[in-house]
Amino acid sequence: MITREYVTIFLVGSCFLLDYSSQTPLLQSRNKAGLPSARGGTGSKSMRTAVGEGISLEGQTRLKRHGRTRAQRIKRGWVWNQFFVLEEYMGSEPQYVGKLHTDMDHGENAVKYTLSGEGAGSIFTIDQITGDIHALVGLDRLEKSFYTLKAQAVDINTGVPLEPESEFIIKVQDINDNEPRFLDGPYSASVPEMSPTGTYVTQVTATDADDPTYGNSARIVYSILHGQPYFSVDSKTGVIRTALANMDREVKDEYQVLLQAKDMGGQLGGLASTTTINITLSDVNDNPPRIFHLRVPESAAVGSAVGRIRAHDLDAGGNADVDYAIVPGDEGNMFDIISNGQEGVVVLKKTLDYETKKSYTFKVEASNAQLDPRFLHLGPFKDSATVKVNVLDMDEPPVFTKSSYYMDVYEDTPPGTIIGSVTAYDLDASSSAVRYSLEWHTESDSCFDIDTVEGTISTNEYLDREAVVQHNITVVATKVNNPLLFSTVAAVVSVLDVNEFPPELAVPSDTYVCENSRAGQVNSDKLSIYLSIYLSIYLSIYLSIYLSIYLSIYLSIYLSIYLSIYHKKSNDIYQYICAKKIALKFS
Repeated sequence: MITREYVTIFLVGSCFLLDYSSQTPLLQSRNKAGLPSARGGTGSKSMRTAVGEGISLEGQTRLKRHGRTRAQRIKRGWVWNQFFVLEEYMGSEPQYVGKLHTDMDHGENAVKYTLSGEGAGSIFTIDQITGDIHALVGLDRLEKSFYTLKAQAVDINTGVPLEPESEFIIKVQDINDNEPRFLDGPYSASVPEMSPTGTYVTQVTATDADDPTYGNSARIVYSILHGQPYFSVDSKTGVIRTALANMDREVKDEYQVLLQAKDMGGQLGGLASTTTINITLSDVNDNPPRIFHLRVPESAAVGSAVGRIRAHDLDAGGNADVDYAIVPGDEGNMFDIISNGQEGVVVLKKTLDYETKKSYTFKVEASNAQLDPRFLHLGPFKDSATVKVNVLDMDEPPVFTKSSYYMDVYEDTPPGTIIGSVTAYDLDASSSAVRYSLEWHTESDSCFDIDTVEGTISTNEYLDREAVVQHNITVVATKVNNPLLFSTVAAVVSVLDVNEFPPELAVPSDTYVCENSRAGQVNSDKLSIYLSIYLSIYLSIYLSIYLSIYLSIYLSIYLSIYLSIYHKKSNDIYQYICAKKIALKFS
């Protein structure tokens, strides 16, 4: 009975099989390793390697016994005819490849191993005693994927071959050192507008120079980095399809897709590359001829032309002139239309804001400017059409939440204290981040600082209300993606007083107080000043009012009495006396 024992060895992702102690007849047809045929060959046991794929080697020996030569079947060994070595090896020591061993080597150092073939001595070397094979240099699988060599075991003393020469292969094993590459790029494709979801657009593929038969180094996975939700890609084939139904060319006619190809099955650590696909929506007849689509930037000035519409009249000359008018209602109050022969010029009446409203739709009526009464029965000589105006977003500066900001702070507040904050937003569709800064006009403005990201305002030093009661600072908000666009706002900081100065005596002096005396009053500078001002104002007002009333009453009574006594006297004497008395009174 023929019996075989199997041992399985796992090495660098490959499975190898060893076959020991099998007895089989000699077969000349299995001589695959370049061994001499059974006819006339030298008898020996076969040589085998430590790793690789096994193929059987047969040999025979001729024994001479009692003067006769006979053929004897020998024990067959297994030869491993394939090694593996990693490419791009960067170690400081030569890379170990494998080990050759012959059944004739009984550990007595009587066998020497030799190596010949591709790269022998320059790329690969063998230890003549142990049979260990090493790679002396780093290898690149793209330059050469395998090497064919021959090994032989000889007697170390006589140099006589102990084994026939055996051929084996060293394969350069791939590592993931090449990223996927797109053959061309950027790519261009088109798809009809209003296409349903899943419509084929194009196919883009990438190639990977790594070994596709080993591991996942050349297994490519596709994904879209930019271009969603409008398009999708098959992760395995690179086929791009529409992911959003009914895309309208009149709204947007061109899209840009950023496609990524990543090896290692898209896993972490895989190498990747990208390419761009410009996709254009081709036009289909999805709009009736009487709908006009116009575009206007939101920054357009009032009175500027938005676009032109034209009604077709088969008449000629003045008979083809058309009067245009916007039908009241809908959203036409933002626009006006001016008739210009056969054309109508749509102009802007009010300021637009993309963030408030992105499009306007209204009806325009066109009628013949000149009517012939003879043909009125053929009418009506007018028609209407729908006009849709799309507002285009323009980059605008940030907008503060308030027109001005007011803050209070006590004059003894420590430096670094936050006293308030300002907030600004970018209302554009792109929504850029905003950075804050202070615009200093005076030296006192340097008392404050602002957080560039949060917009919080804090003090840099102690404030003095007796020096500056109120600070007017200017805050600047700037867009990150466009520093040329900025806006400013006023921030008013009022410094609040604290009781920091004690009263002071008006005149330094020594004061003596008797014991058991009742409480008195101490004069101070501030009290003296306040009392002086009070008395001055009080006396001035009092004396003015008193003298005015007193003199008015006194003169009235005095003159009345005096005139009643002397009214009988002659007029000239009366006047004389009266004048004299009055003169005497005021002297």
